[in-house]
Amino acid sequence: MSGPMFLTLADDSWQRAHYALIVAAGGLSLGRDVTIFAGGRSVLAFAKDWSALQGVRPDSELAAQGVTGFSELRDAIMELGADVMACETGLKLASLPPTDLLDGVSVAGIVSFLELAGDNPILAL
Repeated sequence: MSGPMFLTLADDSWQRAHYALIVAAGGLSLGRDVTIFAGGRSVLAFAKDWSALQGVRPDSELAAQGVTGFSELRDAIMELGADVMACETGLKLASLPPTDLLDGVSVAGIVSFLELAGDNPILAL
């Protein structure tokens, strides 16, 4: 069994966030523990309403192409037990109150994420 996965996002790109969700879902499906730290405006990816991300493609458009949609991926990683952390500073930058985050998303600083990651590799997506 491989070790835990630590992913970090830093901008409000829908495409990067979608790919991070795919990577996280893949890791979780293999039984790996996955932690995602959303920094900067990437916190918008874990808001109940993620439409403020840049370059959003509608889930219906993705489904027509046979690609898993953003909502389905977010739901899946949360159900599979991903640890999702939203940056305190990122919430301020995005003018997003913590109450607008999905249930199960914790608010933390980068030091908490780095402490949790320890000596494990961190994937920046």
